[in-house]
Amino acid sequence: VQLQASGGGLVQAGGSLRLSCAASGRTVDIYLMGWFRQAPGKVREFVAASNRNSGTTSYADAVKGRFTIPRDNAKNTVYLQMDSLKPEDTAVYYCAGGRGTWNYWGQGTLVTVSS
Repeated sequence: VQLQASGGGLVQAGGSLRLSCAASGRTVDIYLMGWFRQAPGKVREFVAASNRNSGTTSYADAVKGRFTIPRDNAKNTVYLQMDSLKPEDTAVYYCAGGRGTWNYWGQGTLVTVSS
């Protein structure tokens, strides 16, 4: 399984950005897809997840109400819609996937939020 993330960039505080993560290969193995992020000098942290089997989503408290994780199962793609961005959202964002655990990781995409 390969995960290809895209969509990062520079945005002003209060703005929006959408990341994409396309899965290829044996995608039947990845009913769980999600996003993590790592800010400079900090550990990688969970952002959001989407479970294809249950149809449920989950979010870190820091992004609840601002981020959503829509999913297009036909395209094996998950998105991260980020609204009301804050400078503290600046980080490298990674998509991940798996079957109950995060078995697969994509490359990071940098999101920079200016104040």
